Amino acid sequence: MKILERHDTDAVCHLHLNAPDRLNALSDEMLAALQEQIDALQTDTSVRVVVISGAGKAFCAGHELKQMTAGRQAEDGGKAYFKDLFDRCAKVMTGVQRLPQPVIAQVHGIATAAGCQLVASCDMAVAAEGTRFGVNGVNIGLFCSTPMVALSRNIPRKQAFEMLVTGQFINANRAEALGLINKVVPEAELADTTREMAQLIASKLGAAVKIGKHAFYEQVQMGVDDAYAYTGQVMVENMLYRDTEEGIAAFLEKRPPEWSQ
Repeated sequence: MKILERHDTDAVCHLHLNAPDRLNALSDEMLAALQEQIDALQTDTSVRVVVISGAGKAFCAGHELKQMTAGRQAEDGGKAYFKDLFDRCAKVMTGVQRLPQPVIAQVHGIATAAGCQLVASCDMAVAAEGTRFGVNGVNIGLFCSTPMVALSRNIPRKQAFEMLVTGQFINANRAEALGLINKVVPEAELADTTREMAQLIASKLGAAVKIGKHAFYEQVQMGVDDAYAYTGQVMVENMLYRDTEEGIAAFLEKRPPEWSQ
């Protein structure tokens, strides 16, 4: 049994966290498997959208605490192991956003600590009714500082800080209202809703979506003037695509576009 399953259908790659007995914790093995797929997807032009889901009763419960406890037994008290662990985790999280393909989190059960961080790192998220989200490390004396990076870039500061210092969960409806996820659906409709969203995105011009995703994350870090200057150049580049010319022509002629990619 693979700890991370992958299957591709109609230009959509589905990555399924498959350690239900450990609530799909981001163990050393899970992080390595995710990184392997992220590296592979960087150059996989057959995939236009990625969906990440979890097996069993939870999406992801964060880091594997038993491994972290074992890491503390080193002569340095675990300092080198913990530094390496959080570096590897950050590489996975930033790697998700640096993929050319949009990434959708398909969330159920709980998404806590680094699991909530993974949801926040994805470009979009759909959650089942009843799902709970939290950055609960403070409850065991470990402030969720790295999950805070992604969370605070998804939801308002005061709400993020409240979650971090109280260790309390929020429900799916609250997560949607705050902007952590895109929509909430009945659990029976979760897979179909996510699939429909993925297929809709996959139907767009892949080159345009790729350039747009990269530009989205670049411009949000800039001031307004720099952002307009940068995205103006991106628009120029996009307009010069042959398939963009075809898309405009098809719209004007009221017919489906015949894109080459």
